Amino acid sequence: MHHIEAWMGTLSPIWVYLLVGTVIGVESMGVPLPGEITLVTASLLSVTTSVNPWVVAGAASVGAILGDSVGYLIGHRGGRALLERFGRRFPKHFGPAHLAKAERAFQRWGVWAVFFGRFIALLRILAGPLAGALRVPYGKFLIANALGGLTWSFGTVFAIYSLGRVAEKWLKDFSWVALVLAAVAGLATTIYVRRRAAAEARALRVEAGKADKADSEPAATP
Repeated sequence: MHHIEAWMGTLSPIWVYLLVGTVIGVESMGVPLPGEITLVTASLLSVTTSVNPWVVAGAASVGAILGDSVGYLIGHRGGRALLERFGRRFPKHFGPAHLAKAERAFQRWGVWAVFFGRFIALLRILAGPLAGALRVPYGKFLIANALGGLTWSFGTVFAIYSLGRVAEKWLKDFSWVALVLAAVAGLATTIYVRRRAAAEARALRVEAGKADKADSEPAATP
């Protein structure tokens, strides 16, 4: 995180905005990029540099909405088979456990999995392609997509920006402590979801082993 912040700190504000929009947009298409880290870093820079938090949030919103829409189109054309094939190629990010978890979210929340998915690392990547593969009506998808993208982008940016401003006012020379804490809080969801996905993967392997064992046992004679 520190290295990313140091590198982004060397960029002019316009390049920071473009980077935020591009990384979040590509991530939303289904490519595992550090969109949340990029957004958190840009938000921190808006506290101490000339980077404008409103433009950061706007760039993130545009990237999220457009990226999810492209991901929806990819999923709509390729179907679930495309996601499964992609999962076999990148099992760390899109394995069977990840796809199963995302599908359960859609079964539970319907189209609003797209909205809630913006706040969860796994669904943030899979929501668009999976919604397309499941043939969710695009109109409903776009509403949930736009609301989720705007809420996540502006909420994240201004939560971190506000905390940073308070830290600068009250902690002065030690404001970096509060900023680091804000960055850690922003990444907590990602760490949590990764652990849950790993646990579910282990559970699926255990269930598969039990099923194979049951299939291999001879049927009882009546």
